[in-house]
Amino acid sequence: QLQFVESGGGLVQPGGSLVLSCVASESSYRLNVMSWYRQAPGKQRELVASCTSGDVTDYGDSVRGRFTISRDYDRNTVYLQMNRLKPEDTTVYYCVADTKHDRFWGRGQQVTVSS
Repeated sequence: QLQFVESGGGLVQPGGSLVLSCVASESSYRLNVMSWYRQAPGKQRELVASCTSGDVTDYGDSVRGRFTISRDYDRNTVYLQMNRLKPEDTTVYYCVADTKHDRFWGRGQQVTVSS
């Protein structure tokens, strides 16, 4: 199974910023699409951002203009830069990798936006 090391979550004030990182384990997998999802309690999983291996990006409506996804291919890492954070952004964020035939999920990170 593909393994992830996720970091960067925590507590931040409204209007502040955080950067989430997700490092994929070294393997023969080709990571066609890397994504960030989030899931609030009692809610369905929601796409936050995605990035193809050609650096084509997509964003959820609620974060577009505030969040930026990027990839470092040499380090097998995907980032999520989160700016102008709101209390509504408080939830668990998951790193997701899509290969030719499979989808892999990270364990998730808690992000809390509160004054």
